[in-house]
Amino acid sequence: MSKRDFYDVLGVNRDASEEDIKKAYRKLAMKYHPDRNPDNSKAEGQFKEAKEAYEILSDSDKRAAYDRYGHAGVDPSHGGGPGFGGMGGGFSDAFGDIFGDLFGGGGGRGRQGGVYRGADLRYNLEIGLEEAARGTETQIRIPAMETCVTCKGSGAKPGTSPTTCGTCGGQGQVRMQQGFFSIQQTCPACHGSGTTITHPCPDCGGAGRIKRHKTLAVKIPAGIDHGDRIRLAGEGEHGASGGPPGDLYVVVQIRAHPVFERDGADLHCEMPISFGVAALGGEIEIPTLDGHAKLKIPAETQTGQVFRLRGKGIKALRSSGHGDLMCHVVVETPIKLTEVQKELLRQLETSTRDNATHNPRAKTFMDKVKDFFSAA
Repeated sequence: MSKRDFYDVLGVNRDASEEDIKKAYRKLAMKYHPDRNPDNSKAEGQFKEAKEAYEILSDSDKRAAYDRYGHAGVDPSHGGGPGFGGMGGGFSDAFGDIFGDLFGGGGGRGRQGGVYRGADLRYNLEIGLEEAARGTETQIRIPAMETCVTCKGSGAKPGTSPTTCGTCGGQGQVRMQQGFFSIQQTCPACHGSGTTITHPCPDCGGAGRIKRHKTLAVKIPAGIDHGDRIRLAGEGEHGASGGPPGDLYVVVQIRAHPVFERDGADLHCEMPISFGVAALGGEIEIPTLDGHAKLKIPAETQTGQVFRLRGKGIKALRSSGHGDLMCHVVVETPIKLTEVQKELLRQLETSTRDNATHNPRAKTFMDKVKDFFSAA
């Protein structure tokens, strides 16, 4: 697939200034960053496209080669363009600014005191089938790292302040020269924060965060299924050095039900019926999630037959329709018979045993057995 024009990607004119290009890229990166679009599969591709366009147009040599030769002038497989061997400082600076904006730092990680977004949390919530079908609201209690109120997240003892890291000069990053290459990496002294704490807070030990418990209300929508997630934005761990909190994902797990098995919006259950009802027919009462319902059993019903009760299943999560209740019939053999009952069954067995009209499945099965042995 041919690449789009880099100027069109960023939405700028061909005579745009470096500042205009930087602003356009920051706007697109903020819009399409994957962390901000977890449910948009196309966002990552759009983010990478904007990133590539900015990388070329922010470098004067690469931009000149692109303006003259198009994509071929900056394609490494075609020999690249002037100065294609390095990333250039412009892209790193802009990306650092964008990263800070995305996660609340207003600047790069190191340059603004090591601002980090808090971690996302997961909570497994077990509910019953009835709650999943009707929806409910419940409360959960979770542990989480919250900003220390004593030091207000700075990590320093009250009355003191973090000091600028002497190794990186507060940048949070240090550069190492390896031959012709200059590599930037996280400062080993301050671990990217740009500061060091001489007198740590007695309550959080210098971490700026402390472990607490909090109670949250969770609304369970009707029709939710096993494994579905409910996202509570901003209810994850608090970020370091004043960074934004992560999210809490409540993962629903539905307990096994003693009567019903769920299949999407449909419910299944086994319904035992007596030998007499199976043979002669009748009406039985069956359970549903909304109470009891009547089901007519026709005469000569066999084990394994399925009867559908429309609309007696579960409401679909993303529609107004309901699933069905599927009743699987199981003919129950009577037990603990009296002698009189046994004699009656013997008479019935004798009267029906050799008549294919009464036992069509047995007749068909025996015919298949005879055919099998004859072929052998």
